[in-house]
Amino acid sequence: MAGKILLGFIFLCGIAVLRTSAHTHHLHSANKEREADGARSPRDHGHFADGEHHSEFDHEAILGSVKDAEEYDQLPASEAKRRLEILLVKMDRNNDKNIDRKELHSWILRSFRMLSEEESTERLEEVDDDEDGYVTWSEYISETYGINDPEDQELLGKTDQEEEQKLLREDRELFNAADKNIDGRLDEKEFLAFTHPEEHPDMLPVILRQTLEDKDKNGDGLIDFQEYIGEKGKEQDREWLLTEKDKFDNDHDVDRNGILDRNEILSWIVPSNEDIAEDEVDHLFAAADDDADDVLSFLEVLDHHDVFVGSEATDYGDHLHNLDRFEDEL
Repeated sequence: MAGKILLGFIFLCGIAVLRTSAHTHHLHSANKEREADGARSPRDHGHFADGEHHSEFDHEAILGSVKDAEEYDQLPASEAKRRLEILLVKMDRNNDKNIDRKELHSWILRSFRMLSEEESTERLEEVDDDEDGYVTWSEYISETYGINDPEDQELLGKTDQEEEQKLLREDRELFNAADKNIDGRLDEKEFLAFTHPEEHPDMLPVILRQTLEDKDKNGDGLIDFQEYIGEKGKEQDREWLLTEKDKFDNDHDVDRNGILDRNEILSWIVPSNEDIAEDEVDHLFAAADDDADDVLSFLEVLDHHDVFVGSEATDYGDHLHNLDRFEDEL
């Protein structure tokens, strides 16, 4: 009897591990993640990594929620298809039983906004120590930097902590910019702008100013190639320099004048969700448009449901909640 109980316990533990590991979330706050050149990481930075395709991004781009994507991973295929068809009806703006590129693009952009809101809400709950629905600067630096009193900030002034001091200073600037009513605390909407400043036009001037302070050594408001590669460029080999020069010339310097102006700097530093959504549309169409007619029929999507949503053929798992969230206008 004891052996059966032990085996049952082990089985339940195995299910718990599977449930927590089935869907790996790779969409993290862009505010804290940067590319090697200093740009903010794009939302799809983990879509293709180390030569592998990670379908989590596709599922989250359709569902607009990490939590919902995790729940979908536990649904039987038949239930996943049923629920996916409900979403297709909402996605199909002109009610023609097909999803065109524009409809899918709009839906994915909406999902990106929902993902940012979900990420920000989770972060606010972590930081909001007194659970009053607001985040003060003291709460933020306590949870993020371990700074519990003003004297602790002096520790970050040491030469071996210059990077931490720089991040703290930049965070303070972003916090103040997000605090629209200047009451010293951030509500849910303001905290969203703070955690995802690259998605809020009012925050872009702060991002630009911080980038210029970091890169623009001669103070002319522009960034040339030497400023672009920075001090680390002196330590790199020829192949690295040629790669970066190609990126500078062909990806960032749109007018080909050898320097990056303010608009070009923002295009480099701030990833475009519009472009990322367009790339995702291309990716999903390539995977599911079987008859190559440049629209996705409901049947094509459902036949490739595993491309759009995760599904494990299991008999356990919670069902999705709040499907009415998708009733909102795109």
